[in-house]
Amino acid sequence: MPTIHLIEGPVGAGKSTFAGRLSVTQKIPHLNLDAWMVTLFSPDRPAEDFMAWYADCKGRCIEQIWAVACALLDCDLDVILELGLVQRSDRDAFYARVDGTDYQLEVTVLDTPLELRRQRVRERNAKATGTFQMQVSDEVFELANWFWESPDEAEIRTRGIKVLS
Repeated sequence: MPTIHLIEGPVGAGKSTFAGRLSVTQKIPHLNLDAWMVTLFSPDRPAEDFMAWYADCKGRCIEQIWAVACALLDCDLDVILELGLVQRSDRDAFYARVDGTDYQLEVTVLDTPLELRRQRVRERNAKATGTFQMQVSDEVFELANWFWESPDEAEIRTRGIKVLS
């Protein structure tokens, strides 16, 4: 049965690095929300009301990523999804979507200390190499960090989530 490898965590946790390594070692396609967002929507980013714009674009990207993922899964290929499901309600909606299929789901959450994540993001901004997709200002980092809801014990147990520090 094909497997969805869902990689989640707060900004700067190392999700793209982890997913990229998994992609190479397991030869599994990696579908990364940030890469899609940058390619499809960054040129249109408004100066104001950023969050409403982002939420709309993110939703459309996730729908298209899901369609591509299903096409790959239906070819009996595993996929790695990095979707930025930072709130429990977003993850629950995704779990319900997967539960309606025959696909397996493996969830990994990267739990990295705040100051290390902040340092990583600042270094990534400065170098603009590696997993860099876009500049993440301190203000955006703080906002994204504020939105992140770590899985609680019930979610971890129910979904068999692997939490990596």
